[in-house]
This record gives sequence, C-alpha cells and structure tokens, in this order.
Amino acid sequence: MSSTKESREEAMKRLSERASALEARTRTEVVATAEAQKVVGQAWRIVAELIGGVFIGLGLGVAVDYFFDTAPIGVIGGVLVGFALSFFMARNTAKRLMAEAKALGETPSGEPIVEVNEDEER
Repeated sequence: MSSTKESREEAMKRLSERASALEARTRTEVVATAEAQKVVGQAWRIVAELIGGVFIGLGLGVAVDYFFDTAPIGVIGGVLVGFALSFFMARNTAKRLMAEAKALGETPSGEPIVEVNEDEER
C-alpha cells in the first residue's frame, strides 16, 4: 500500500510541475503577443500621423482656395505645410517611443531584421 501512496504523491508532484511549466509558457506567449500588438499599434499611429497631416493640409488648402480664390496656391501650400507638420509629429512620436524603450532598458540592436522564407534554410 505504501508504494501506491508514494506513486500517487510522485504523480501529483509531476502533474503540478507540468502544470506550472504550461502556465509559465502560456504566460510568456500572452505577454509576447501583447507586446507585439503594442508595437504594431504604435507603428500604425505613426502612419496615421503621416497620412492624416497631409490630408488635413490638403483640406485646409482647398478651403483657402475656395474662400480666397487662389486656385492652386492654397492646395500646394496646404499639402506642403501638412506634410511638414505630419513629419514633425511622427518624428516626435518616434523620439518618445525610443525614450520609453530606453527607460525600460531595451536598446535597439542596430541589426536589420531579416525575414527567412519557409523554403530557404536558416
């Protein structure tokens, strides 16, 4: 009887270890997924700032042309000002994100990310 009790205790111990390992692996995957989603969200924010600034400048340029009858000058000026403003905003966002990464102790490696096709060997 004692051997059965020992085997049950050993089985419970192994089961507990395996459950802990599974929980740790699952937690790591969830954290990695959340980090990836955060990075993608930040990238889309920069893209939206770049495109949005140009469109806002275009809209303001069209409005200037409409109210002051200055045919292409308002549109051209608006697009240029919108592009400059969007570039400035995107640059500030990128600087802020880099400062946050440095504060967390994450430094960029400086190496380009190389994607490997599934057909090619690594």
